[in-house]
Amino acid sequence: MVNLILANQGLSVNPSVPAFGTDGIRGRVGIDLTPSLALQLGYGCGHVLERGRPVLLGRDSRRSSPMLMAALQAGLLAAGREVWDLGLCPTPVVAWLTRHQQGAGGIMISASHNPPADNGIKVFAQYGRKLTIGQQRELEGWLRQPVPLGSHAGGTSHQRHGLLKSYEQGLLEQLEPRKDHCRPLRVVLDLCWGAATACAVSLFERFGAQVTGLHGQPDGNKINVGCGSTDLGLLQEAVVAQQADLGIAFDGDADRCLAVDHRGHLVNGDHILFLWGGQLDSGDLLPEHRLVVTQMANLGFRRAWVARGGCLEETPVGDQHVCAAMERTGAALGGEQSGHVLWSQHHSIGDGLMTALQLTQLIVNSGCSLATLADESFHSYPQKLINVRIKDQQNREQWKYNPQLQEGIAAAEAAMGSDGRVLIRASGTESLLRIMVEAREAEMVDHWCQHLACLAARRLN
Repeated sequence: MVNLILANQGLSVNPSVPAFGTDGIRGRVGIDLTPSLALQLGYGCGHVLERGRPVLLGRDSRRSSPMLMAALQAGLLAAGREVWDLGLCPTPVVAWLTRHQQGAGGIMISASHNPPADNGIKVFAQYGRKLTIGQQRELEGWLRQPVPLGSHAGGTSHQRHGLLKSYEQGLLEQLEPRKDHCRPLRVVLDLCWGAATACAVSLFERFGAQVTGLHGQPDGNKINVGCGSTDLGLLQEAVVAQQADLGIAFDGDADRCLAVDHRGHLVNGDHILFLWGGQLDSGDLLPEHRLVVTQMANLGFRRAWVARGGCLEETPVGDQHVCAAMERTGAALGGEQSGHVLWSQHHSIGDGLMTALQLTQLIVNSGCSLATLADESFHSYPQKLINVRIKDQQNREQWKYNPQLQEGIAAAEAAMGSDGRVLIRASGTESLLRIMVEAREAEMVDHWCQHLACLAARRLN
């Protein structure tokens, strides 16, 4: 994502490559992401974020996260800022506490669903909001300047690990009081050795669930490896073997989640949005019956929601786009198929813990199983996504101008007609071209997805 070289005399940055992708800065530690870069970014944040209020720092469990946090903190202190160290916590905790503790901004060290060797830095502005494009560009300007030595008396640092309990209480207060006659749900949580290990089990136990935890200790060597929302196999086996009511899988920083019903079947963000949106709509809490979704939203979901009288606002992939559309339209709920769900009453980024608790409460209140609720909502069209590694960034971002790939897309769309579609996009967090095909017939999906992936691999590498 970034091509950055730091030297003793200053910092040089490839001006053609933006430092910030779709969700902050992310890349391989020691190559794309270094302590020197983190120091520089911390110093820049110290000047860009509003003065007079503390800056909150959180991290996931990766081995490189304490190192990067120390460097960020050093940069902020060099800029004369007050720093609150939240310790190990999910990304939404940083955003929520920045808002509720009236911080100047927050910084989360995490590469989300990426493998252990990667890491990332997400910066939030005042009220826990994502940075504007203008703020991102201003920070990139600071990345081109050296940190001056001895330029300031220095800031102050305070450990605030206990504030995690304030976030937990805030989530629980959003839930309805449990009815005495409702039996406790048996829930399996896959914490993927990541940030959710800090609080997920205690949250669900306080809600009244019987909890089994998988991969429940923070381990930076194992985060996202064969577990969590990127690999549901072990969770599906555990839910079926333990006869649990449902399973929930988080990613490394717990800003999203996916669910598994008692049969071991996936319940993704589309189904969660449909079910939760329907509940809000029934209570007249969904303005204009509107949901905000991304381009990835399943055709079956789209057609079923419109058929029940709802409307959809579509955005590019990324919860910052979902948030912007929600604010523009006044929508109360939006999200992504990947499990990022945003609720305007909560805050402006995806929160996997909030989503998981709300889904669990919905199941309790309905008196039905998650399997029944999902089956009765809509039938998903077969959909397949293949990630093709394209090393050259220019080729990856300008795939639309490749004539052979365009011919392949046109042939696929002609074959599928109105009951299918092709969606191709360059990843904003990895060196990947994401190719998605969706249609009524699974065989057609497999054929065209493989065909287009092979074309992209041959013509763009």
